[in-house]
Amino acid sequence: MFTDIPANTRIVIIDDVAANLRLLESSLKAFGLSNVTSFVDSASGLHWLQEQPWDLLLLDLDMPAPDGFEILRQLSERDRSRSPVIILTALSEPQSRRLGLELGANDYLTKPLDLPELVLRVRNCLRLSQATEKLQNLNRVLEDKVHERTLQLQDSYCAVIRALSRAAGYRDNETGDHILRIGKTAALLADAIGMPMDWCDLIRMAAPMHDLGKIGIPDRILLKEGPLSLEERHEMMEHSRIGYEILHEDQASALTDMAAEIAYCHHEKWDGSGYPRGLAGKDIPLSSRIVALCDVYDALRMSRPYKHAWSPERAQAYILEQAGRHFDPSLVLVMQSHFKAIEQLIADDAEDNGMHDGICSVSSG
Repeated sequence: MFTDIPANTRIVIIDDVAANLRLLESSLKAFGLSNVTSFVDSASGLHWLQEQPWDLLLLDLDMPAPDGFEILRQLSERDRSRSPVIILTALSEPQSRRLGLELGANDYLTKPLDLPELVLRVRNCLRLSQATEKLQNLNRVLEDKVHERTLQLQDSYCAVIRALSRAAGYRDNETGDHILRIGKTAALLADAIGMPMDWCDLIRMAAPMHDLGKIGIPDRILLKEGPLSLEERHEMMEHSRIGYEILHEDQASALTDMAAEIAYCHHEKWDGSGYPRGLAGKDIPLSSRIVALCDVYDALRMSRPYKHAWSPERAQAYILEQAGRHFDPSLVLVMQSHFKAIEQLIADDAEDNGMHDGICSVSSG
């Protein structure tokens, strides 16, 4: 009858009458279920159940404390399909039956027991337990495969992002360190204001694509050494819209959605004087407000053909001065408390140009 049940299936019996234990043990062993652990002391049995794995519990109700009802209460957090309980009791009143089932018992038999019926109930509960275990194991395997596939897709995203970011950087003579460091700094600030880890990972990957639209700006404007004319400046400002159109899709991922949002809005200013739409305050997406701050600070700290790098003190003073004008004042306060960490990122990149993979250091949790 139990040929489909593994030999190591663990059955536990708790009954304060030793004769009942002997009868149940011998009956189960007669059908090939030899892995039986019995307790005449209910407290010891409860402690064992809470510390050890088990597949089925045969439980008396009317016992010295803790009685069967209390044991069921203590086991209320168990997986009822994986660890079923059959109540075996002389309490035949409907209220006892209802309470036992409400407290989580899977089945209820009254004494004196019909042993053939008990064996059938045991078989059914053990089959439920084994089926549940197999399903849980299968789910774990599937979850592992999904996680592995997610990591593979993440690696693919990262490769595309690095390529797109480098493409934009080459068109504008930006260094790879600067482009990717914007993502690291943006993630640092996002974490500092309490954004979820997934959101921080997204902005780390999306931020380096903020100037992707410069791919569509003519070289005569993009590479011009002198100041731009008014017409040329208006044409340069189109890079925000171009970047958005490249990245935006109706059925896009969360990553490309955020990248498109940043590309479109990272030149907006807190006081409404930015472009392309003149957004102000919190009408500017949070991701764009963060990236605007990180991009300007990093650009100030970089040397360019037309300027020397600003000192940390000068760049930081400018950022503080622009709070409430160019930048979200609350984000400026957060950046102020993290200037040291941001400067360390710049120093690390200066020492080691091999940190380009930092953009994709995505959390696995």
